[in-house]
Amino acid sequence: MTVHILKLCVGCESIEDLADWQIQRASERPDGLPRHVTRMWPKRADEITDGGSIYWIIKGQVSVRQRIVRLDEVVGDDGIRRCALVLDPELVRLQPAPRRPFQGWRYLSPEDAPRDLPRYRAGDDELPPELAEALAEFGLR
Repeated sequence: MTVHILKLCVGCESIEDLADWQIQRASERPDGLPRHVTRMWPKRADEITDGGSIYWIIKGQVSVRQRIVRLDEVVGDDGIRRCALVLDPELVRLQPAPRRPFQGWRYLSPEDAPRDLPRYRAGDDELPPELAEALAEFGLR
């Protein structure tokens, strides 16, 4: 069974910010794939690598996801073992869904995950977060 990861995208103001940051860091990786390094190794690793994605929360909205390709072990300069979520570079826009902030990451079941936007809507302008949240509360977005 597939499970996803839900994570705050700290420091990003938009999906474009996330894309730019990942492109800038691509040359630092031997395979060029984006990754997010986390302190904890997921206990449900098999479910995550069975088609799971990382769902990014940007400005209080679950806005975009990336498929998780694999999990790599990373040992920092401090000798601590960490987990790198290696990601597909494709950013898939989602129907925005409001989320409150939290620390770390959370598991997200497929039935609770926001739906992908249709491809023809991927170029739509982003709504201001307050407006997107209000529309989501009424079930209109």
